[in-house]
Amino acid sequence: MALKIAFQMDPIGPINIDADSTFRIAEEAQARGHSLFYYTPDLLAYDRGRVIARGWPLTVRRVKGDHFQLGAETTVDLADVDVVWLRQDPPFDMSYITTTHILDMVHPGTLVVNDPFWVRNYPEKLLVLQFPDLTPPTMIARDLATLKSFRDEHGDVILKPLYGNGGAGVFKLAHADSNLASLHELFSGINREPLIMQKFLPAVSKGDKRVILVDGEPVGAINRVPAAGETRSNMHVGGRPEKVELTDRDREICSRIGPLLRERGQIFVGIDVIGDWLTEINVTSPTGIQELERFDGVNIAEKIWQVIEARRK
Repeated sequence: MALKIAFQMDPIGPINIDADSTFRIAEEAQARGHSLFYYTPDLLAYDRGRVIARGWPLTVRRVKGDHFQLGAETTVDLADVDVVWLRQDPPFDMSYITTTHILDMVHPGTLVVNDPFWVRNYPEKLLVLQFPDLTPPTMIARDLATLKSFRDEHGDVILKPLYGNGGAGVFKLAHADSNLASLHELFSGINREPLIMQKFLPAVSKGDKRVILVDGEPVGAINRVPAAGETRSNMHVGGRPEKVELTDRDREICSRIGPLLRERGQIFVGIDVIGDWLTEINVTSPTGIQELERFDGVNIAEKIWQVIEARRK
């Protein structure tokens, strides 16, 4: 059954077609006979009881520099679409949150992936707090004295924005590092949000594992190894992807969190595991499909669409 698919995503022109997960999802949808429509988040609107988006019919192709073609601009009532993919990157700010409220108005009549209500209530660095026995010691706070006391107790720590992504603004602070107050001042000047601080895990030097779950089930993992001189392993900042197998501990973590993800409509999720510890549960715009497909020779995008098509039946 051919479906009408809409992608709410960042501008499609600059994407890397060899790494972008949204492109791979769209490519697989097209191969399965589904029609594609593309719009950016600023073109989503609520209008007198309707949720509409101004955008373009989309065709994708795996040709660098010529990877998409747009049809004539048109406005679509998203109630007439079968599936909307919520795929813009964070920051998880009020603009992002507002789009989830608007998409709530058409879901589940139109299936929004991932479920926008739970995307809004499960930002990646907060959902892990429901599993404290699976995570390293973690603090969320804005007060400098509180953050200092956590570092005094745990030594070397990682400090990062609560709603950031892609490794931006992530700092490793040694116990004796004198920059905590300055960084706190810097972040406080940008926004009013708390910060997240976690005990530093030396195992990150061997990699930060991205495990992909589809409908709550693990389908594989890639290891992201930091570049020389870096603590961050995100591929946005030079992390190197490597082939890796799921361990018993990875499967234990997935067995604990998978049922909740499935129940809450989080079809495509990427979790981050350092050593034996869960550090993030990414539900907003997870990545890693293409690297995993190349390493393991599996079609992850097909698995995702099989779940979606079953739900649309």
